[in-house]
Amino acid sequence: MPVAVGGITVRAASPADRLIGEMFWRQRRDAALCATFWSLHQICEALVPVAIGLVIDQAVGTGSTAAMAWSVLGIFALFTALTMGWRSGFWFLSKAVTEESHELRMRVVRRLLAGQGIRTGRQSGELLSIATSDTQAAADSLELGSRVVSALVGLAVSTVVLLRIDWSLGLGLVVGIPVLVLGLNALGPVVGRRTSAQQQAIGRAAATASDLLRGLRPLRGFGGVGEAARRYRTASHSSLRANIGAVKAGAAFVGASTFTTGLLITIVAALAGWFALEGRITIGQLITIVGLAAFITDPVLNLADCVFRLATARASAARVAEVLAAPERASGGVQAAQSGTLVLDEVHAPGLDGVTLAVEPGEILGIVTAETTTADHVTDLLAGVRRPAQGEVTLAGTPLQDLDVASLRRVVLVEPHAVDLFGGTLREVLQSGDDRDDAALHRSMTAASVGDLLTDGDAGLDRELLDHGSNLSGGQRQRLALARALLADRPVTVFRDPTTAVDAVTEHAIADGIRACRAGNAHATVLVTTSAPLLDRCDRVVFLHAGRVAAVGRHRELLGRSAYAEVVLR
Repeated sequence: MPVAVGGITVRAASPADRLIGEMFWRQRRDAALCATFWSLHQICEALVPVAIGLVIDQAVGTGSTAAMAWSVLGIFALFTALTMGWRSGFWFLSKAVTEESHELRMRVVRRLLAGQGIRTGRQSGELLSIATSDTQAAADSLELGSRVVSALVGLAVSTVVLLRIDWSLGLGLVVGIPVLVLGLNALGPVVGRRTSAQQQAIGRAAATASDLLRGLRPLRGFGGVGEAARRYRTASHSSLRANIGAVKAGAAFVGASTFTTGLLITIVAALAGWFALEGRITIGQLITIVGLAAFITDPVLNLADCVFRLATARASAARVAEVLAAPERASGGVQAAQSGTLVLDEVHAPGLDGVTLAVEPGEILGIVTAETTTADHVTDLLAGVRRPAQGEVTLAGTPLQDLDVASLRRVVLVEPHAVDLFGGTLREVLQSGDDRDDAALHRSMTAASVGDLLTDGDAGLDRELLDHGSNLSGGQRQRLALARALLADRPVTVFRDPTTAVDAVTEHAIADGIRACRAGNAHATVLVTTSAPLLDRCDRVVFLHAGRVAAVGRHRELLGRSAYAEVVLR
């Protein structure tokens, strides 16, 4: 964004440029060493045709055996330095890129997973692409700095040598090379736009594929596979067109750079041949000039490739910077969370109009509402991921926004309606960081009525699961997530409709299991549900109607209210 400084308009650095600058600063030592060694490599490469020209004039032309021996040793030393310069520089570069790509990936992952998450319009597949492909592409920009420095050093050495042989040839390169590089640089924004569009389209296709795979089971259930496949084909074709556009732009760029570089070399070689015929330069100098003209293609094409790859790196860095700068869904505080009463005090939020309720330690509280969005907002408020427009949500007298998020998660666990299972076996899925013995795992599974998974085969807790438990039924996955939450045994546990995918008999068994696990201790349990069996096991039920607390009491007492009965008995 342009800014005015002292009457002069200055273009401020973009987030992508700042991110790349930060990477170079963090890796300044390895980047500088890489640039140094690669510059040595380019100097040695530029001196190879010079050395060969001297051998022709000083050894072959004179027939001196001693001069030939020294020439062989000199060329051997030159190539040794050339090779070691490249290898050493590449080692430092690989170290820097590996460290920086890992650092960027960890920063993106922490940003996505830590705290309350971020507010972003990107889908999960896009975020996964940013956390993997884009972080690597952004870190690869470290290579470009070293390549640019070494290429410029190689061009400078070549120009000096040519100026010493013949000033007109050297002057031609001094003028021609900058014009060529500037011309190629002008094509960079075009390539950048095409590359950015390609990356956006790839991210959208990945997001669509991720959503399709996650929802394949319900899609098959209601016959939506055909429509989902059509949407993926559309996203895939868009990605293909964007990719072809980026490839075309890149091919045009490479073709233009190769043609113009070849034209410059041809002109220099032709002039050198003419000068040799006129006697202005020796045969050795002619060989040196032709060799340098051929060598110049390497640094010039290096610069051209750097312009092309910088466009890609900046597009990726912009996407990474966007995620890193995205605002949090709700910022946390620094106070440590303590067990205590969880209170909504005169809370105003979408679907809630001055709601006040309290969850006491040791209590099982049911919250009933006919509106799905209201249930969602209540769950988010209790989890601390949403702030009320008015009023407060407190835990042990402290507002949730003042609590450290990590400590809050150790006190309050919210098991959402949407199930996510992580791990390759039942044991891995159930363990949530605390080391629990097999007996505890068995008890939680029994309470969640998912013990049948243990008896189905001989593997027991080591039964293998596919990605996200995709080889389980919807009801088994829901009950397994419930068992995981019961096993975690947090001081406050909130369940959001935990039995929507089970039959009536299993629902009653789960209601008894939750009551057995959570009652009789100082732990509080909240059930945001319309399930009559679950509500019947609650100590108290809060009925929300039209955004307000309409009634509070035991489930069977509230059944006398027609509005309540209509919600829980339908």
